[in-house]
Amino acid sequence: MGNVAARESLALRWAEVCADPTLADLPYKVELNAYGTIEMSPANNRHARLQGQIALELGRQLPHGGVLTECPIFTDIGVRVPDVAWASNEFLARHGETTPFPQAPEICVEIRSPSNAEAEMAMKVRAYLDAGAQEVWVVSEDGDVAIHDAGGTRAASGYPVTLTLPPRATR
Repeated sequence: MGNVAARESLALRWAEVCADPTLADLPYKVELNAYGTIEMSPANNRHARLQGQIALELGRQLPHGGVLTECPIFTDIGVRVPDVAWASNEFLARHGETTPFPQAPEICVEIRSPSNAEAEMAMKVRAYLDAGAQEVWVVSEDGDVAIHDAGGTRAASGYPVTLTLPPRATR
């Protein structure tokens, strides 16, 4: 992904995917790997509930920026789409609505699905950090949060945010 031609090719492939009417209503999150191949993850309502709550909390507690859900980002492993991201006003002014973003917003959040392997999550964490994220949060469906930065796993976020995530529903 390091050369401009590969990035331009991936950007064109992403534009094709976004314009493809057969992919418009899929109940999956769509990403591209480094070769431009589509990868999809099935959605579930627990995942959606966590995504909504995290977006709400970030927007409420970090007012000097914007919350994004499923924003495409160029990374070394393709166009990846975190479930939630927070971008400072400076990031948003610099990149606007460029699709995919050429670098990662400050906070990228991935909510683990049962189909996510540990190695896959580690690869995504590294990819977002290498693309410029200051923190990557990995949230389990039970609501446990692991926060990563360039130095490794942190005990807490460097941002003034406290997440209160909903418990699993009993039914």
